[in-house]
Amino acid sequence: MPDPISSHGFLESARWDPGEWPHLLEALGTLAGLGPEPGRPPQAPREAARFEEWFHSACAAVGLEAQPVEVRGYRARQTLRAAAPAMIPLDGAALALVAVSHGTATLLKPDLSKVRIPLRALRDIVCRQMEAPYRAEAERLIAECGVAPRRRGKAVEAMLRERTRYQRAGFAYGVRRPPGAGFLETLRAAGLRREMTLLLGAHLAEYTLLMASWWLLGRGVLNGQIDSGVLAAWALLLASLLPFRAATAWLQGRIAIGAGGLLRERLLDGALKLSPDEVKHEGAGAFLGRAIEAEQVETLAISGGVLAALTLLEMLLSLAALAIGAGDLLEAGVLVAWIGIAFLLARRYYRLRGEWTAARLRMTGDLVESMTGHRTRLAQQPPSQRHTEEDRAMARYLDLSRAMDGVHARMMGGVPRGYLVTSLIALAPEFLSAQPSTAKLAIALGAVIIAWQAFRRLSGGLAQLSGAGISWRCVADLFQASARREPAAVAPAENPAEAGRVLSAREIGFEYENGRTVLANVNLEVDEGDWLLVEGPSGGGKSTLVSVLSGLRAPSRGLLLAGGLDLHTLGARQWRRRIAAAPQYHDNHVLGNTFGFNLLMGRGWPAGEADLREAAAVCEELGLGALLERMPGGLFQMVGETGWQLSQGERSRLFLARALLQNPELVVLDESFAALDPENLRQALECTLRRARTLIVVAHP
Repeated sequence: MPDPISSHGFLESARWDPGEWPHLLEALGTLAGLGPEPGRPPQAPREAARFEEWFHSACAAVGLEAQPVEVRGYRARQTLRAAAPAMIPLDGAALALVAVSHGTATLLKPDLSKVRIPLRALRDIVCRQMEAPYRAEAERLIAECGVAPRRRGKAVEAMLRERTRYQRAGFAYGVRRPPGAGFLETLRAAGLRREMTLLLGAHLAEYTLLMASWWLLGRGVLNGQIDSGVLAAWALLLASLLPFRAATAWLQGRIAIGAGGLLRERLLDGALKLSPDEVKHEGAGAFLGRAIEAEQVETLAISGGVLAALTLLEMLLSLAALAIGAGDLLEAGVLVAWIGIAFLLARRYYRLRGEWTAARLRMTGDLVESMTGHRTRLAQQPPSQRHTEEDRAMARYLDLSRAMDGVHARMMGGVPRGYLVTSLIALAPEFLSAQPSTAKLAIALGAVIIAWQAFRRLSGGLAQLSGAGISWRCVADLFQASARREPAAVAPAENPAEAGRVLSAREIGFEYENGRTVLANVNLEVDEGDWLLVEGPSGGGKSTLVSVLSGLRAPSRGLLLAGGLDLHTLGARQWRRRIAAAPQYHDNHVLGNTFGFNLLMGRGWPAGEADLREAAAVCEELGLGALLERMPGGLFQMVGETGWQLSQGERSRLFLARALLQNPELVVLDESFAALDPENLRQALECTLRRARTLIVVAHP
């Protein structure tokens, strides 16, 4: 099979050899405007199978995030377009895809110059190896059908695309700024700062044209000089508003969607970076409340923030117009006074909404916990006492709702109407004067009406921002947790392990933040092929030891090495690749996805045919074959959030299979056999001892 890159002569110069890949990654991030941090990406591996591991480590070393994207036949072009900037490995070499625009792909050459080719040609190169087995047959069929020679090329390509529609052609390894990077810089990289500037400019132009139309019409009415020329000019000014108003609405939508998506992405990333100690003290109800508040932050902060910013701009412009119009400083003073009143009411609303939100979250948490323990309450709690606490909480919630709604009504209705009445009263002396200035009156009236409309929007914007501020308290730690950095690999991806030594713990100690010591002076040497049994009483630190060995917790003192390297040298990804743990039943989880995903999530998803075959084989060895036969979808059967469709023993074996399928150097099992009956226990032990190269089992004595 010829090299797909060299078979296209115009791409030969765009070939990056493995020794140049670290420089490719740095240059790609710089040209894409991602601003990689100073760092030393590890050297690329000689083994193609370890490329993805190296790519993640190299991206982390320069402060970027790896985003592998699967390229399949039917969506190859769209996938390549969405993946840019990306690195595309092909037959021992790689292409650096900088950007895709208007059907043209821009590639970076090793001399840092650029070459542009049609996206269709890049798609053909990526998919060539996948389509090769079917090309001869397709060409023969097209020739036998009598298709004209000039049309055979397109017909063959169409047939190949359909034949390989759902086959995987490979991966495009995209790079991007990590969600935990500076949020303002992330907005800038996404082009949202430019769009915000355009939004303010469009709104300023809209306001200027609106004021000009008011000045023109008001002067004509007050002077009694309305003619066809004045009306035509007024109509032209109003027509000129339309493109700016449409641009304002369009830009508001783009900013809300773009910024909201980035915020949601960062909150999700932060949630995944919380430590076990930060998570274990919150129940399911508290997490449900956080999810609700995260949605509130996204919808209220983005829409309310944009609305409040535009409204304040209108207020400032109205203030300037009132200062030069009739009423002079008096009208300007009235506007400033009512702005102050609006903010005072918003402050009170913020306080009441905080108390109301806290009450609602407590009710949400109590409701979820009550539903979880409903059967226990039915069996042990007298019927007369089952709803006492709920009724008391509901009464408190209703009182807070009434108080908050009263302040909100004054903000939304009282402030705009109060300002309109007060400002018109302040203009009355100018109307009643002997020689009123029609131009100034027209400007002042236009500014008053625009400010009145702005007050209506300002009240809504402040209410939304208050809600977002309260919700922010619940998710701020998630936003900040996203900035945490996992240790990135310093050693090369193909660094060999210390000869025969899988794990070494020397004088390991661990204590919680409250000062309670759980582990002290732990020494452990695990060699390849060892089977170790760790026993101890409940609360003796066995589960803490498992979390320290698997890298979930950092030891408070001592030295922990995997293959002769510590966590900061090896990197978090490579550490988890070498040491896989199955935590205790209550610390493990079945995600709301397919059975196969829950099996292979630690290995990589989407899974290939070989991965699925091995997963099915492990299930058979663990005695889960009957379960797969019962499920209509087999490995692709949805098993429900928390695995409610599975028994406790089936879930335990699922957790065990998940650890074994990672093919690590060391498997650590924490009470993984406790829920199994004797027959299933025998099968699970035989499978584990057969598949685990090195094993640590934690159990009660």
